[in-house]
Amino acid sequence: MSQVQESQANRLSNFKHKGKDMDEMRRRRSTATIELRKTNRFDQLLKKRNVAVPDASSPIDENNTSADVRSIMTIPEIMSAINSGDDNFTFQALQDARKILSRERFPPIYDIINSGVVPHLVEFLSDKYSESFQFEACWALTNIASGNSDETAVIVQAGAIPKLIQLLESPHKNVVEQAAWALGNIAGDGPNLRDQVIQQGALPILLKLLETDINISTVRNIVWTISNLCRNKNPPPPFHIVMTCLPTFYKLLNSKDTDVVTDTCWSLSYLTDGPDKRIQATVDAGVVPRVVELLSVNNVYDNCQILTPALRTIGNIVTGNDYQTDCVINAGGLPKLRDLLTVNRTNIVKEAAWSISNIVAGNSEQIQAVIDAGILPPLIQVLDTADFKSQKEAAWAVTNFTSGATIQQLSYILQLGVIPPMCNLLDAQDSKTVLVVMDGLSNILSNAKKVGELPRVAFMIEEWGGVDKLENLQNHENQQVYNKALSMIERYFSSEDDQGEIGPEEINGRYNFEAPEPTSHFDF
Repeated sequence: MSQVQESQANRLSNFKHKGKDMDEMRRRRSTATIELRKTNRFDQLLKKRNVAVPDASSPIDENNTSADVRSIMTIPEIMSAINSGDDNFTFQALQDARKILSRERFPPIYDIINSGVVPHLVEFLSDKYSESFQFEACWALTNIASGNSDETAVIVQAGAIPKLIQLLESPHKNVVEQAAWALGNIAGDGPNLRDQVIQQGALPILLKLLETDINISTVRNIVWTISNLCRNKNPPPPFHIVMTCLPTFYKLLNSKDTDVVTDTCWSLSYLTDGPDKRIQATVDAGVVPRVVELLSVNNVYDNCQILTPALRTIGNIVTGNDYQTDCVINAGGLPKLRDLLTVNRTNIVKEAAWSISNIVAGNSEQIQAVIDAGILPPLIQVLDTADFKSQKEAAWAVTNFTSGATIQQLSYILQLGVIPPMCNLLDAQDSKTVLVVMDGLSNILSNAKKVGELPRVAFMIEEWGGVDKLENLQNHENQQVYNKALSMIERYFSSEDDQGEIGPEEINGRYNFEAPEPTSHFDF
């Protein structure tokens, strides 16, 4: 068996309630959904350059009003001026280096580095230099750190991290903000530099700054920098350190600033992307009700940038144990997820369906809560008509549902018409999805057989072309698909079993299973 086939087999086997632990089922569902676990590179910026013009209160403008009218030095001229020993000339060179690096398109970061200016920029961060020098140097280093990993490494090797952390305690707020921004770019480069920033003590200072009287621009930059300190999972940041952010995140979730709330939610999505103990710490911080509140369908159009990380956070939490999943349910998460299944944003629908697939991998009470919240009708609609990625997640949700549902709950989903869209997906191009669908149909057929209703359910699947598609799948190139199709036909649709079978009663073109409301008691 190939690695791909083995992976598919393992994933499918994890959702059968044959004495398996449901918490483990959800955890494996989380690790298997690689596509959903990866943060799209456009979801949140790893790095950002400062291309703004300083405001009128900047010490740059106060001290050098002629800087905007003279010609900008070339890079060799900048190096010559920095080495001149003339403070005014050096400062002009420092300004020009910053301006060159602040170009909106194609800043010459590589050329600046090759000129040898970086050690000088780091030196200008020292206490012996004025606020103006420190600010300009911070700005230039921020933009160098916005480059690739090799470029960022140059400023780290020059000793920038401890000096930038020291500047977080500067009395000058513009310097503090720019230092925080530079550290955010360094941390955003990846786990190695992120951990260096953490280990050298930046996080407690950043958290303390958020308790002081600082402008909203500085708050935004600090919160974004903290989100980069929580980011990446190979390896993840030291949790005993980053979990100290949780009380601050609880407060920030109620900010009136969209950017602050967005980056706070991204931080929470990173912290909850891991073992149950990390999820539990987040739950204990009391953030779940507010994050659930942010799942409002109104945010799809007004604040979609908030909705995406909020939904990711909730999706991560419900990969946890039953208690953690119940926290989302008790906070009103199910009606929010139901409504998100109907919006015109494919990525939101996909992730909402993914979250639901993990909730229905839980116990029968959680499955009933999903039913009572009215989630199944829009979920089946997604299964039937949505884009294929969303259909895949809906198929997982249905299969997980059929794995743990009671006979009564299975009867209800059959009444809602789950069979036709499941049969439609049997000819999907993606073999993993076909296996998931076959597993779900097998669960339905197996339970129908237990209560003597196999003939009616098998007839329904045959009427919707399911048997023909299963027969075609016996020619599938994927060995698992072939084996599963053959097994289903032999077990549920063989000629011996067909004799004497009758189909279900048909009323007004629909099969009647006499299914009452989902909370009633009934059989097939």
